[in-house]
Amino acid sequence: MTDRKPKLMNGKNQLAVDNPVKRHPRISPPKQDQPEPGLDALLEPLADHGEKTYKGTGRLKGRKALITGGDSGIGAAVAIAFAREGADVAIAYLPAEEQDAGRILSLVQEEGRLGVGFPGDLLDENYLNTLVDEAAQALGGLDILVNNAGKQIAVERLEDLDDEQIMKTFQVNVLAMFTLSRAALKHFPDGASIINTTSVQAYDPSPTLLDYASTKAAINALTKGLAVQLAPRGIRVNAVAPGPIWTPLQVSDGQPKDALPKFGHNVPLGRAGQPVELAPAYVFLASAESSYVLGETLNVNGGKHTP
Repeated sequence: MTDRKPKLMNGKNQLAVDNPVKRHPRISPPKQDQPEPGLDALLEPLADHGEKTYKGTGRLKGRKALITGGDSGIGAAVAIAFAREGADVAIAYLPAEEQDAGRILSLVQEEGRLGVGFPGDLLDENYLNTLVDEAAQALGGLDILVNNAGKQIAVERLEDLDDEQIMKTFQVNVLAMFTLSRAALKHFPDGASIINTTSVQAYDPSPTLLDYASTKAAINALTKGLAVQLAPRGIRVNAVAPGPIWTPLQVSDGQPKDALPKFGHNVPLGRAGQPVELAPAYVFLASAESSYVLGETLNVNGGKHTP
């Protein structure tokens, strides 16, 4: 949950309800470019991960989570929220993202929780195959896996979308989920949770994101099928489908540069979302509050229509 100072309506003792249109500013990012994977620290404007606003209530007390892509964007917001809800957190991130990762781990540790970083590349077979075991050892167990890391590169024409990019996008976005989820099952107790990050692109694919959108559709199918398979073991699998969220993914070739100033303006709320607005969905799916929720995809997309 996010903590906002209550406001009075018309001077009376009636609390105002937050207007979601105005809860966060409608940003018009200037054209900018960062080399992949991009850093939160260099975003203009900076994103809100809940550093000053997310207030926990102990819903994940004693839990132990591994979050891929936990250094920035949605993963960073989830790491902060999980720590403030009482969980110990391990984050996986690319070595080039060390600046962002260090800041997020400091915020986790400020909550009195264990925060551990694992730099590496999900395209590296050795790193991928050892990540879960090392995270579980460092945390003293594991009961939440958030498969969040993603690769997104916009390409205008199919003729320019080469096989190498397609293979890397599928490896990071989909195939890594199989490997990490399989490894996590060795450590999971009954009641554990897997939460996958999919996207509105699974339902409404942009013509410049053919490979990325295809991976997100695959994640939806994986989530539903694996949820049915693992349900008898008391392990729940769900997903969150973000809409246009302001993260480094967008400025490191995730969007055409000309599209950045109007990023997120086409949703019914009229603005891009901030990473902190995704965190409560992940907390809900990880907590016992969602004990009867399996194979679900929570759409957090500013009102975009989905099936």
